[in-house]
Amino acid sequence: MDMSLYPHAVAMSADEFMSWSTALINDLVSSGTRRTIDKLTGPIWSWAMKNSMHPLHWGLACCALEMAQASAPRFDAERYGMIYRSSPRQTDILLVNGWISKKIRNDIRRLWEEMPGPKWAVAMGECAISGGPWYDAYNCIQGLDQILPVDLYIPGCPARPDAMIDGFMLLQKKIDEYFKRGVILKDRQGL
Repeated sequence: MDMSLYPHAVAMSADEFMSWSTALINDLVSSGTRRTIDKLTGPIWSWAMKNSMHPLHWGLACCALEMAQASAPRFDAERYGMIYRSSPRQTDILLVNGWISKKIRNDIRRLWEEMPGPKWAVAMGECAISGGPWYDAYNCIQGLDQILPVDLYIPGCPARPDAMIDGFMLLQKKIDEYFKRGVILKDRQGL
């Protein structure tokens, strides 16, 4: 690692700076600094991610009403840091509730791919888990896990708001375990 160029970083050309910074990063990664950074910042990232969950709501059926009820004053999901967002680029959880037809399968997959990592998928209700009453229908997918990896299943038809909050508390534990493994600088890959 050539630190002799460091004080002259202002006078460097763009090519010199890029070669110096690339060499510096490669030296840090090869020396195990990445694991040290993961270990030091892991608890901070874990606390921040599990206490500020931003689900992308995909409400298609009656479970969407229960999801809305979970944010009402009686259950108050915001006290767990759940703030629903409508843009996939600002979310870390894909919350799918309702049946999934073959027509919207590609849209759900596209939304999943637009979300930044690390990301989690939640299937809420019998329709999103297994197809529900339309299990054998020609136009329905038999569960969200046919399209993308699902991290949490919230059963019920429709799933109750307290079951949803309990599920998100379990997801908080899963997020904490994810960051304890020391994989902060690596993105979780989808299917």
